[in-house]
Amino acid sequence: MAVAELWETLKQAILAYTGLSPTAFFTAVAVAAALYHVVSGIFAPPPPPRQRPREEPEAEPLPPPVQLGEVDEEELRQYDGSDPKKPLLMAIKGQIYDVTQSRMFYGPGGPYALFAGKDASRALAKMSFEPQDLNGDTSGLGPFELDALQDWEYKFMSKYVKVGTIKKAPATEHKPREVSSEEVKEKEATADAVSAES
Repeated sequence: MAVAELWETLKQAILAYTGLSPTAFFTAVAVAAALYHVVSGIFAPPPPPRQRPREEPEAEPLPPPVQLGEVDEEELRQYDGSDPKKPLLMAIKGQIYDVTQSRMFYGPGGPYALFAGKDASRALAKMSFEPQDLNGDTSGLGPFELDALQDWEYKFMSKYVKVGTIKKAPATEHKPREVSSEEVKEKEATADAVSAES
């Protein structure tokens, strides 16, 4: 009951002091509060910028490429990404490039990781991921494959630093086998026997 009496007293006071009904009075108060909020928001200083949390450590800058000079294929395999302290290297047509900056592609777990530490000329030319194609042998490739390999080489030349070349295996000279005079006489005798039978 006290609440009802209090409400009646409040209604009479609002009407007496403002000349408005309680509904109009509370509507006016709500509009005034909203207007105050908007105007004060326009003139208030902007909030300070939020600091980004530093969760990830900053990536270390890449070391400058190390010039290897001429290395053999066995030495090149040491740069396949298995040792994170060594650069990541890959060769095309005997030219070795430092692909460390693209570790996400050529490093361990990357989609092209099997090319790292190797001359991948044949695999790139044939667009192959087969282990037997992971070598620098370009013999027997067709014109389209050679064009594809050339495109890869241009891409590597423009994007990566050349750090060395692969040593060419010394060409084995094919010397005719020396034949002894006894072997010659034996072959002549066999040939004479065959011709005599016919």
